[in-house]
Amino acid sequence: MRYLSATQVARLVDVPRGARPYYRALAGSVRALIMDGQIPVRVRMPAERHLAETLDVSRTTVTSAYDLLREQGYLDSRQGAGSWTALPDPAELADNPWLSTGDDGLLQMHCAAPPAPSLLHEAMTEAAQDVARHGMGNGYHPMGLPQLRERVAAHYTERGVATRPEQILITTGSQHALQLVTGVLLGRGEAMIVESPTYTHAMDVARQHGGRIVPVGVSHEGWRPDLVAGAMRQSAARLAYLMPDFQNPTGAFMDEATRAAVAGAARRAGTTLLIDETWAELALDDLPRTAPMAAFDTDSRVVTIGSASKLWWGGLRIGWIRTTAALARRLAQHRAAIDIASPVLEQLVVARLFDRLEATRAERRRTLRVSRQALAGALRERLPGWAFSLPPGGGTLWIRLEPGESSTALAEAAAYHGVRLAPGPWFGLEGTLESYLRLPYTQPPQVLADAVERIARARERGPVGPRPADTLIPTV
Repeated sequence: MRYLSATQVARLVDVPRGARPYYRALAGSVRALIMDGQIPVRVRMPAERHLAETLDVSRTTVTSAYDLLREQGYLDSRQGAGSWTALPDPAELADNPWLSTGDDGLLQMHCAAPPAPSLLHEAMTEAAQDVARHGMGNGYHPMGLPQLRERVAAHYTERGVATRPEQILITTGSQHALQLVTGVLLGRGEAMIVESPTYTHAMDVARQHGGRIVPVGVSHEGWRPDLVAGAMRQSAARLAYLMPDFQNPTGAFMDEATRAAVAGAARRAGTTLLIDETWAELALDDLPRTAPMAAFDTDSRVVTIGSASKLWWGGLRIGWIRTTAALARRLAQHRAAIDIASPVLEQLVVARLFDRLEATRAERRRTLRVSRQALAGALRERLPGWAFSLPPGGGTLWIRLEPGESSTALAEAAAYHGVRLAPGPWFGLEGTLESYLRLPYTQPPQVLADAVERIARARERGPVGPRPADTLIPTV
């Protein structure tokens, strides 16, 4: 469907004649129809004059309704082309309940995953049309759908690392990728280097496989190659899990000289580098063009994992591994004990989203820049004693609290004030990083301002009111 007539719209909308103001009720009805899928996205709406005549209302009424829909992001009008239905940027919706509170009713400041971009609906619609053809098969693709593997391989090639589809294994998210690589390459009792602080679930995986965790420090200023090399050499580490692109949680970005030095150190120590590029596409500031870590690999000891979760959406449980073709096949055989294959529909959606990579990057850059500035401004105003640096990309601030403050105690108090926080110890070995707190800027500015105000009150007043529900909250 490419357009709707005035008669079709009039039959769909349900606005009582006595509704006041009528234009707002009309806009609300159209908005509900778009959200429910009864009016498709990117369909041309009837001209204001025609719809007014059909509804038997003034043209001013319909014009006001269209203006309101444009303001809310549900209409996109172009001079001479008419008005087309659209979905608003989720990051700009002040009344979006999915962005603010979770199932426990708290503001979700423990989680750094952003909402879906505006192009997701379009990609899903197109992917759904491909399902019938794929439904003729059995639906199991242990290595991943060929067209998605081709797109991922082509993207690495465009970034300067020649890659064949045979080197790509599609996984059910980056956590699954981390599980697979660690399960195959890390033996019980062997050392695995992790950054400190680091992504908390990387440590969980190492512990699950009986690995010995060896931390190496990183700050917002970056990595010390001599310390990384020393840790590899002294621990005889089998694996080193590193996140060189907007490291979670510090936001640090590794320059090319450091990448080359770390790759060289791994080669000399016999350590395999497990490189997490989950945040790699989310540069917010202008940075020098930097080659992926795999570009410095001369002996096939760099294994890279990526994900659709941060650039696109966490609800798309699709990730990937780039490695040698032989190791990719070995990992695919190992996965059979876990999940056999990733969902076909979600792979088709991600394949379509790769066609919209640049547009999504631009949207993320625009929204996250605004949110990053809003969070930083609110913190400087309400909590001036806290120290942090603005990262050049990613989605989090790594904050040092005032001397003597405990992030664990603050997180406990903040829950009473309606905010779920990620205290520093989540990102380090037991008993460390108590004076740090991770705050994401992946939510809209108004949500971030509210969260900071609640955190400030929690800091001043401590736990008050009824105890919040204790729930198992993962962090990403």
